Amino acid sequence: MAAYPPYPEQVSFFRRVVDALVSLVLSLGALAAIVVVVGGYALSGPKHHGPKGGNFDGHRFVNVPETDHGGWWALGKWLATRKPPQWQKREVVFGPKPPARVGKGELRVTFVNHATVLIQQDGLNILTDPTWSDRASPVSWAGPQRFHSPGITKEDLPPIDVVAISHNHYDHLDLPTLKWLHAARKPTFYVGLGNRPLLTEAGITQVKEMDWWQSVEIGQSGGEPVELIGVPARHFSGRGLFDRDRTLWLGFVVRGPAGSTYFAGDTGFGTHFAEIKRRFGSPRLALLPIGASLPAWFMKEVHLNPAEAVDAHEVLGAGMSVPLHYGTFPLGDDGQDQPLRGLEETLAKKPASGPGWSVLKFGEGRMVPALPAAEKPARTTAAVDGKLAAQPGATPETKAP
Repeated sequence: MAAYPPYPEQVSFFRRVVDALVSLVLSLGALAAIVVVVGGYALSGPKHHGPKGGNFDGHRFVNVPETDHGGWWALGKWLATRKPPQWQKREVVFGPKPPARVGKGELRVTFVNHATVLIQQDGLNILTDPTWSDRASPVSWAGPQRFHSPGITKEDLPPIDVVAISHNHYDHLDLPTLKWLHAARKPTFYVGLGNRPLLTEAGITQVKEMDWWQSVEIGQSGGEPVELIGVPARHFSGRGLFDRDRTLWLGFVVRGPAGSTYFAGDTGFGTHFAEIKRRFGSPRLALLPIGASLPAWFMKEVHLNPAEAVDAHEVLGAGMSVPLHYGTFPLGDDGQDQPLRGLEETLAKKPASGPGWSVLKFGEGRMVPALPAAEKPARTTAAVDGKLAAQPGATPETKAP
């Protein structure tokens, strides 16, 4: 408690009460600051240590080209001034149980919700950013709340061969869900550099780290390889106060006889879309985020808005694009249905892009049509070995082991 001199007799009772309250607030403020710092340190995840590279400055990861994606002052300004719209809990209608597998050359997508997608391609099952928890938070009693349950139950998932995790934010790396998958499905988990210890400390084995442009073979389909390739995204990372950008964020390309599927993770708009197309050709399927883009002054560098997602679809030349990252967790100042309305309005202005988009209900699955023969990319080894040895526009084309 703050110390005050003895009160003269003429000081009113009201003044004494006010001073006592101020003293209490100051004391609790100091205590709260200590709690925040200790808690922020405890929640901070492991950090990557390694040599400098194109996307790592020896201490933190960076976007390429670098971008200012705000900091604690910007976050504080947003939290102090935001006027979030009201969301409502939505009735849950679970989608049908997906098939166990699809065959060679086939591609099926099931949109669970948020950034959780089941990709069934060339006999393999890949799950992206699986999140079944009720909150995108380190605790179950606070943090962004889920307003729509996952579109299918965990128990209805088919066998899962691969889990691809784009970055360590709580709405994308959900440890309770990952621990359930490890116990029930035993997949291999692929994460960006620096994220492996977070999973292994939780008892999850079979974890492999990936850098941008690094490729790994995840299976065979009819004697042909199926690859998972880490690709750049424009975002950031961090789970606490002291680990911002200390682990890598990325998207993924799945490539096999069926062609390629591109999962963007969380990303702002940038030149990486053109580079992904240059290296791998037009994706048969693109999974693109459209939500948490408001307010634009705070979110623009690290999240696509609906119009930018349509631009990305056009740059990629995607055969079919599915919008993600909306209507589940209120992470920005978007309305619950605002991203989809924005997508609809954008496509009305660009009718040529409309047929390439499929808005799936939560839990809905769909077979993805093949690209026209003229648009099918030639199969080349386009991944770059290791630490971003080639930035966009560079030429090395060696496959990482």
